[in-house]
Amino acid sequence: MRVKSRWKKRGKPRSLEEIAGALAFIEWRIAGDTVLSLENEGFETVSNAQRLDVFQELCAFLVHVTDRLVHARMSDEERQKFIVALALKLADTYHDNRVDAEGSGPDYRQAFIDILNARLADYAGFGFSDGEPGYAFKRYLGERVTRTMGPKDSKWICDQVMDIEIPKMMKPLNKGLKELFETADESA
Repeated sequence: MRVKSRWKKRGKPRSLEEIAGALAFIEWRIAGDTVLSLENEGFETVSNAQRLDVFQELCAFLVHVTDRLVHARMSDEERQKFIVALALKLADTYHDNRVDAEGSGPDYRQAFIDILNARLADYAGFGFSDGEPGYAFKRYLGERVTRTMGPKDSKWICDQVMDIEIPKMMKPLNKGLKELFETADESA
């Protein structure tokens, strides 16, 4: 998966919110690529709503991993500002896609934020070392995706997510984070 993670106009300072917005786009693409990969492996989703539920689980994982990855490079205040901006941008994207799939209705942002907050609390107890989520961390995402996708092939989905999809997700996430911050730092 190719990820555009360099700023077009160099020499212009970038705020944490701008970096978070660019990263939200990357994380949404990573989630989309992962859903497509699962479907190409024969794991079925039956509706756009179900696909978006899987997106939601993948985005919660990616936001928490991002929080762990940026922990050392930012103060607590900066990190909170960055992660909130990232979450809000993803919530906006989720809302827009949910409206496209299901038509106008409720504001889907709050439901996304509620799930995100619940998952972030769950992931907080799992190990993370050397820039990688630990086994329990990965297993939890695998179980969440399995529950979201339903009973068909359920015994294989978790393994697919843990062994294949998460390593594929980590590469563009790490690349995007590194390059967005590098090119933003060059601008400053």
